[in-house]
Amino acid sequence: MDGFFVLGFFMIVVGIPVIAGIGGDMFKRWLKHKEAMTRALNAETAEKAAQYAAQTERLEQRVRVLERIVTDRGLGLADEIERLRDAPLN
Repeated sequence: MDGFFVLGFFMIVVGIPVIAGIGGDMFKRWLKHKEAMTRALNAETAEKAAQYAAQTERLEQRVRVLERIVTDRGLGLADEIERLRDAPLN
């Protein structure tokens, strides 16, 4: 019975702090990993948003050009389209 008391006392005094220390270290490592993954995901998301913004800007410029062609030179548009069809592709 005396040995059981010593073993129990040893587990309380030594075992619990050791287990808590190891568990705390594991939690800190896991938390650092999650933070690194979040930063990587944020960077990837920002890059995609910039790419989409650039693509949108290019499309808006093309639409402006098409609108200008249609509104400014509506009468000669058919002739211009025909000339573009006959032009050689580069």
